[in-house]
Amino acid sequence: MHFKLNSLFAIGLGVLSLPVLSKEPTKLEVREPEATTSISSKQIVVGDKYMVAAANPYASQAGQQILAKGGSAVDAAIATQLVLTLVEPQSSGIGGGTFMMYYNKANNKLTSFDGRETAPKNANENLFLNKHGKAVKWIEAVVGGRSVGVPGVLHAFANAHKHYGLLPWEQVFKPAIELAEQGFVVSPRLHGLLARQLNPGVMSMPVINEYFYPNGKLIEAGTVKKNQPLADLYKAIANEGIDAFYKGENAKKMVSAVQNSKIAPGKLSQQDLAQYKSKERDAVCIKYRVYNVCSMAPPSSGGVAVLQILGLLEHTNISALKPNSEQAIHYFSQASRIAFADRNVYMGDPDFTEVPTQALLNKSYIKSRATLITEKDQHAVAGDPVNYLSYAQDDSYELPSTSHVSIVDSFGNAVSMTSSIEMAFGSTVMVNGYILNNQLTDFSLSPRKNGKLVANRVEPGKRPRSSMSPVMVFNEDGSLRLVVGSPGGSRIIDYVAQVAVGVLDWNLSVQEAINLPRTTNRNDYTSLEKGTVIESLAPALTSRGHKVRVLDLNSGLHGVEVKDNKLYGAADPRREGVALSDLTNNNATFKF
Repeated sequence: MHFKLNSLFAIGLGVLSLPVLSKEPTKLEVREPEATTSISSKQIVVGDKYMVAAANPYASQAGQQILAKGGSAVDAAIATQLVLTLVEPQSSGIGGGTFMMYYNKANNKLTSFDGRETAPKNANENLFLNKHGKAVKWIEAVVGGRSVGVPGVLHAFANAHKHYGLLPWEQVFKPAIELAEQGFVVSPRLHGLLARQLNPGVMSMPVINEYFYPNGKLIEAGTVKKNQPLADLYKAIANEGIDAFYKGENAKKMVSAVQNSKIAPGKLSQQDLAQYKSKERDAVCIKYRVYNVCSMAPPSSGGVAVLQILGLLEHTNISALKPNSEQAIHYFSQASRIAFADRNVYMGDPDFTEVPTQALLNKSYIKSRATLITEKDQHAVAGDPVNYLSYAQDDSYELPSTSHVSIVDSFGNAVSMTSSIEMAFGSTVMVNGYILNNQLTDFSLSPRKNGKLVANRVEPGKRPRSSMSPVMVFNEDGSLRLVVGSPGGSRIIDYVAQVAVGVLDWNLSVQEAINLPRTTNRNDYTSLEKGTVIESLAPALTSRGHKVRVLDLNSGLHGVEVKDNKLYGAADPRREGVALSDLTNNNATFKF
């Protein structure tokens, strides 16, 4: 199987052409660190029994192998993410966090596992303040040990596997162990992101620099890269369980690396690691037209915001509008503005802060907010869903280095899982072959504003707010219709909502909906994806009052649609992922 990663693609709704990989570093918008390195044509993949769609061919193949052996969606998700840690280290990994939604068809149960990182016990709201009591610059907060939260991926996996795994725990580690020992081919995307020097820590932190710049030279695309330390750790976790990660030698190394970081030493302790717990949470859902759309509850802000956007759009005629039309993009931007206005005030960790989730999704509240959608662009102000909460505006930076996996297994069970280490290459603190997150910068850097507390401020043991928005959609009869999610920082919310509109309102296939040119509005400006047909709408939108920016919008959507007793898998052309099913070759050799 040969994947052309530097081609252009076209769809029936218009041509999408974006800049391909350049050898020269590209100047990116501030705080938009993960760029499009290439565009590749992606065709929808059909399956009869099972489907996996993930951000790298190696990872999709690992999931496919597990599904072929009778594994559950949870088994396959674990195998897939373990490989992503190896082959897509800039985006996610066992040094970060995850939100995993799981649907069990047999008992018609939907649940979710919160493996979000937590702040160390010795961290407090002053973590990112300088000696003058002001928030440090964003880039100063990102790099080094100070930004590292307690990783949650493996604990969430153990929790989910205990309840819903079918294959033995050690078996789901085999594909990643084998690949780490034998080596994987470095993709143009990994090489390209390193060449752009998006994260200054990669060049200045010794361990990660040695890994990606052996003998002082950047690893080239096509290089076979091995990672024996990660393979050894995986073997230990496979045999001993997650204590091999959260306790013992790995925990000691992790704590030492964070506390003795060359840049901004952090507060992570062995006690923090030993005491970490993932949480099983109920999903949040909203009725959208005839569908039931569900996503992740707080500390995800994305789930609530995606559902709010859809609820607001239900009060427009967006179903009758054409994809890529000026009117459709205008209405979408206004719904997004309103959802982000609420998100930026009310979202945080519900174990520490009162989050009015149900009030924000209340049909009457959404209907009242929908009256703010007019024919002119206008800034939105947070609503007052419960009449007694008063929080300040958040100033956290949520960045696009994330990954999403969508899976349906042969039993009809499904996983929608988004994982992240936050910034491209995370904190750049590297231990045993994996990179630690910088998720503490997803907290508000300033704990107070104008005399008011920020809901999403740093507190010991607290989970930072996240935009990760894994979504599942169910038909009127309760059957599964769509599994989807994306990386993209705070833009995840718009990326996922737009695909939901594409499939549910415009009757596009999941691949066509993912191929659509992206547009976002985070209650700031309306962005239009560079190199696409919607660029031409800039003058008309400007006349409506929009502040328009044409940008490289690097989504990484992966989805599975269930329709007419078939599975349809889709991967985002903007990244290097693929969908694989029981009908695709499971012995493919991947050539980038």
